[in-house]
Amino acid sequence: MANYRYFAKSLKGEEKSGVAEAKDERQLSKTLREQGFILVKAEPETADKKRLSLLFKRGRTLSFLERVSLTEKLMFTRNLQVMIAAGFPLSKALQILALQAKSKKFKMALSNINEEIIKGKNFSDSLIEYPNIFSELFQNMIKVGEEAGNLEEVLKILSQQIERENELKSKIQGALMYPAVIILAMVGVGILMLVMVVPKLAETFEELNIELPFTTQVVIGLGTFLAEKWPLALLIIAAFFFFLWLISKTKQGKKTIDTITLKIPIVSSLIKKTNSAHTIRTLSSLTTAGVPLVRSLNVVAGTLGNIYYKTALLEAAEEVKKGGKLSEALESYKEIYPIIVMQMIKVGEETGETSRILTQLADFFEEEITYTTKNLTSIIEPVLMIIIGAVIGFFAISMVQPMYSMLGAI
Repeated sequence: MANYRYFAKSLKGEEKSGVAEAKDERQLSKTLREQGFILVKAEPETADKKRLSLLFKRGRTLSFLERVSLTEKLMFTRNLQVMIAAGFPLSKALQILALQAKSKKFKMALSNINEEIIKGKNFSDSLIEYPNIFSELFQNMIKVGEEAGNLEEVLKILSQQIERENELKSKIQGALMYPAVIILAMVGVGILMLVMVVPKLAETFEELNIELPFTTQVVIGLGTFLAEKWPLALLIIAAFFFFLWLISKTKQGKKTIDTITLKIPIVSSLIKKTNSAHTIRTLSSLTTAGVPLVRSLNVVAGTLGNIYYKTALLEAAEEVKKGGKLSEALESYKEIYPIIVMQMIKVGEETGETSRILTQLADFFEEEITYTTKNLTSIIEPVLMIIIGAVIGFFAISMVQPMYSMLGAI
């Protein structure tokens, strides 16, 4: 005997689904027929599948260990749109895409969503169970597509939205890669110098009985500590980053971090353009799909990481809900949203083409980000050279100064 997960219908159109024990599918079909139901679909529920399903449902607290990449979600959305356009039933399309999924987490999620749909649940309602995979934006747009009967068109808009988001993320990561590599190399070389060279120089100074300046004592003390107690040093570094992570999860800590990043000269401009582009692009996608403006603003606010942009959109949503205009509601936030945003939205409100204007504005900001990221390396490079020069200079002076003192005493 084995357990079968089944879906059946009666001649009156009634649906029935669940798990039943039977010798094989033929016996299950016979049992259901006796109850007045015709077996539509059945598949054995193996021990492995039960275990995987249980682990997936209970293991959501560990979801950060395995994330579904933006690229995989983009491919899923594109393929689903093509399959729906080709006339595939939604259930069949999800079944095929689940088999193609590379991530085990994504595969299991699609399989479970497919099962819920077979039971008669809406696609959008099934997605709610997986907020770590399908964002509120994704859920709302699918819901609108189901209600309006234009799921194919909504999936196309979603594909474009995810693609733009992926491109934007790639550009920023690419621009930050060079300075990150330089900084890591500098830190690595510095640690090697402290661990390998400084202790030997310290022994020489000790033998010569030279009085060491304060900066030299600091460098030698740090080098000796790293060489002799490196496990403790690693623990302190890990604890420091963990502490920063905890602070970033608190409301006040997040606000402090966002305030600092918005005041750093080079970073500030990129953050403002990135958040503006994301806000406008996402808002454009939602309004084009038919999501009401107030709901769209709340959804977009939920997708933003910066607390100031989140607050601005939530308060703007309240103003629009009272009958105000979006362009007027955003005027209080000129320090984070460029004036062109309010002006263009105002034009859209007056002409009745807000969605089209928002799309054009999003394209403009994304081009600005492309230009900024291309020039970011040339801007950061001299800053890095100054920092590296200062660190090397401090190290050199600290270690050479005792030698000059010794020569002067001869």
